[in-house]
Order: sequence, then C-alpha cells, then structure tokens
Amino acid sequence: MKSIEKNPRIIVALDYPAAEPALELVSGLDPALCRLKVGKEMFTRLGPGFVERLVSRGFDVFLDLKFHDIPNTVAAACDAAADLGVWMINLHASGGAPMMEAAMERLNRHPNRPLLVAVTVLTSLSDQDIAKVGYRGTTAETVLRLAALTADSGLDGIVCSPREVTEVRRGIGQDFLLVTPGVRPRSAALDDQKRVMTPLDALNNGADMLVIGRPITAAADPLASLKDIRESISGFNPA
Repeated sequence: MKSIEKNPRIIVALDYPAAEPALELVSGLDPALCRLKVGKEMFTRLGPGFVERLVSRGFDVFLDLKFHDIPNTVAAACDAAADLGVWMINLHASGGAPMMEAAMERLNRHPNRPLLVAVTVLTSLSDQDIAKVGYRGTTAETVLRLAALTADSGLDGIVCSPREVTEVRRGIGQDFLLVTPGVRPRSAALDDQKRVMTPLDALNNGADMLVIGRPITAAADPLASLKDIRESISGFNPA
C-alpha cells in the first residue's frame, strides 16, 4: 500500500463551467492549504491541458472521472491520467474486481503513481434509489460490500458518504483512505446531496479527506468560506 499523506484534508471541487472562474479562485489558494478536484464537466470542456495547468501550479489534483468500463479500457484510462501528473484517480467499485485489479496493475508501473480509490455509492442516492437500481440491502450495507471488494483488489481506498465512514473504518481498518463528499457546513444548503455531515463530524467519524464544492465555490467570498471551514476542523486530532 502506498504511503498516504493526509494533509491538507480539504479537496476543493472546481465545478465550474469555464476555466476563468476556476483559475480566479485557484490564484488565491495555497497548495499547502488545500487540494483540487476536477470532475467530468470541467475535464470535458477544458481537457487534459487544464489539469496540467493546475498541476504545474503545485496543486495535488484529484481527477474525478469515475471510470467504469471493461478492465483493459479502464486500465488504459488510468494510465493516461497518471501521465498528467495527478495525485489521485477514481473508478466505480461496481465495475468489479478484475477491472480494479487491472487498473492497479497498470498504475503500479509508474514510479510516482497516483492514488487509486473506488466510488461505492453516490452520495446523491438514498436507500430507495439503490433499490430501484437493483442493489440488495441498505445503502450502508452496499457501501461495506463494495469497500471490502475494493480493499481485496488492492486499491488505496474508497469514496463514500460520511454517514458510512465509521462502519467502513471498523470493517476495513486504518490503512484505507476514506474520501468523503457530501460534506456541508451547518449553514450550507444540501443541494442534491442526501447523505451529508459537517466537516468536523466527518473527520471524527473516520474520514481522511473532505471533498467540498458549492459551500466554497458558490459562496459570496469563496476564500473566506474555505478559511472558515479550515478553522472549523482546526481542533481535529486523529487518534
């Protein structure tokens, strides 16, 4: 398992429709204070070059493309992402062990490989939603099954709701990275997230990394919002 540096713990989701507002925000950020996430919209609009620009500014970049395809295709996509110099990549655990193992094997060829984590259940989904998809049991039970599959496949960790981190931590152990979206300060709107928690509560429950988007990027003063969130977790002391 690759050694994982967990600070800084906040990953700012750059969910913008264009480069200009994203770069305006990034210009005021310090790579020592936060990491950045680039998702499907920005990557589709702006391409690999935008990711490389962020990396060149010294930021750890989480490329959030949630790969899900046949093993060879996902392995090749992860290989291409690693060539961009990103810090972390993700895929869907529901793609199965052969897919995850193929991706991990390909990434291990890189001397400074990025972290590879698997998405379990999207934080926008409830128990009723996953039942309609065809999963058996509750959301928490599904997350635990997919987390165990991910660990057995040799990946670094998972993406899950902060509501599931305590059970995953108990079941999988400490040397497993838990990346949590669905994190909201108490004053923020829920937007389309259904399984949410405050930043400090998420960390106290066992989360390692906090993905935070609109509470920062849609704030009247994004930098002030980021500083407020950092202050809210300043007292966190992991055991």
